[in-house]
Amino acid sequence: MIAAGSTAGLLSLFGENSQAHAREHYSTPAYAKGLAPIKIKSVKAIATAPQGSNLIVVKVETTEPGLYGLGCATFTQRAVSVVTAINTYLNEFCTGKDVDNIEDMWQSTYVSSYWRNGPVLNNALSGLDEALWDIKGKRANMPVYQLLGGKARFAIPCYTHANGNSPEATADNAQEIMDRGFKYVRIQQGGYGAVGSTEQKPDFKAAGFGGESDSYMNERAYLKSVPKLFEVVRKKCGDEVELLHDVHERVQPMDAINMIKAVEQYRPFFIEDPFSPENMGWFKQLRQSTTVPIAMGELFNNVNEFRDPMANQMFDYIRCHVSQIGGITPAMKVARLGEWYNVKTAWHGPGDVSPVGHAAHAHIDLAIWNFGIQEAVSFNDKTQAIFSGCPTMKNGYMSVNEAPGLGVDINEKEAAKYPITTKSNWQVRKFDGTIIRP
Repeated sequence: MIAAGSTAGLLSLFGENSQAHAREHYSTPAYAKGLAPIKIKSVKAIATAPQGSNLIVVKVETTEPGLYGLGCATFTQRAVSVVTAINTYLNEFCTGKDVDNIEDMWQSTYVSSYWRNGPVLNNALSGLDEALWDIKGKRANMPVYQLLGGKARFAIPCYTHANGNSPEATADNAQEIMDRGFKYVRIQQGGYGAVGSTEQKPDFKAAGFGGESDSYMNERAYLKSVPKLFEVVRKKCGDEVELLHDVHERVQPMDAINMIKAVEQYRPFFIEDPFSPENMGWFKQLRQSTTVPIAMGELFNNVNEFRDPMANQMFDYIRCHVSQIGGITPAMKVARLGEWYNVKTAWHGPGDVSPVGHAAHAHIDLAIWNFGIQEAVSFNDKTQAIFSGCPTMKNGYMSVNEAPGLGVDINEKEAAKYPITTKSNWQVRKFDGTIIRP
C-alpha cells in the first residue's frame, strides 16, 4: 500500500508538471479567442424617398472605427414620427450598450416605453434589430443567413404583381410576367378592391364629402369581378402558374368568405388578408367553408398577435411586415413557431420597404425550413445609387450578395437628394362616403 501510494504521488507530480508545461506552450487558436466587446456609439435615422415612398433606415455606429450596421424602420405613412423616435429616444437608450447582445437589446427596448407596441416604436425597434444583426454578421465575417443556420434553398422563389383594368388585360400582364421566369403571380384588377377600374363617380364626391383625393370602391362590383378574373387568367395562362390575390381587408367577412368559395375551383395559391384584424373571429367559419389557402398578418402590429391563430391553424401563410413587428429577432420566432403548425412564411415586401428591409427578408427566407413565398421587388436607378448591394431578381428568384451582414450599404449624400414628405393617402370610401378599412 505504501509503495502504491508513493507511485500515485509521483504520477500526480509528473502529471501536474506535464500539464503546466503544456499550458505554458499552448496557444489559443483564433476561433477560440472570441471577439473583443464593442459598444454602440450612436443610433440615427436616414430618411430618403428615391422611388416616391418614404424610406427610413437606422444606422447604428459602434466604438470600432468603420463598423456600423443598417436596418429598415420604414413606416412610410408616418415617417417623420419614426425619425424622431430613432434620433431622440433610441439614440439615448442604446448608446454605450454592448452591440452583441441583440436579444437583451430587443427585450429592453420593447418594454422601455412601458406600453408594449405601436407602429412608430415597432418600426424604430425593427430598424435597430436589423442593424444589430448586420453588425453581428460583419463581426463574424458571414452573411446573416449563415448566423441563422445556413441555406435551406439555393435562392428565394418570389411572386410579383399582374394588374389591368380588365380581366383580359390582367391575364396579358400575367403572361408577360411568366415569360420573365416567374412561377407565382398575384392578380389584381385595378388597385386593391378594384379601386380605379371604374369611371363611375360616387355619390359622396358629388356631395362634396371627404377629401379631394379620396378613392372610391364599389364593393359589389369587386366581389363579382374576382371569380371572373381568376377564370380568365387560368384560361389564358394555364394551370401550372400559381395565382395569388389580395383582398386587403376591404369587404365584409361574409362577403369575403363567399368570394373565396367562388374562386376555389381555380386553385389559388393563397388569398391574402380576407379579414381586418378586428374580424379574426370569422376565421373559424372561413375554414369550415373552403379549402383555399389563406395568408394573413400584414396588419398585425405585435408579434403576440400571431400566437393563437397559428396554434389554431387559422391560416396557412404568415403575412407579416418584418420591419413592423420588430425585426429579424421576432420574425425568426414567428417562423419557428409556424414550423410546428405547418404554417409557412410570406413576408410582406412592398415598394415601401427599403432595400435593407428586403435583404432582411431574404436572409431569413434562405435559412428557414418553412419558407412559403416572398413578394418580389424591383429597385430603380435612384434607389440603387443610394443602396449598394441590393437583393437581385433573376427568373423569378431573389438572391442576396454574399457580403458579411445583410450585404446592403447606403450612400448618405445620395440619399439626401430625395427628401421624404408627410403626405399619405389611404382613404378609400363606399358610395356614401363611409371609410373602408384598412
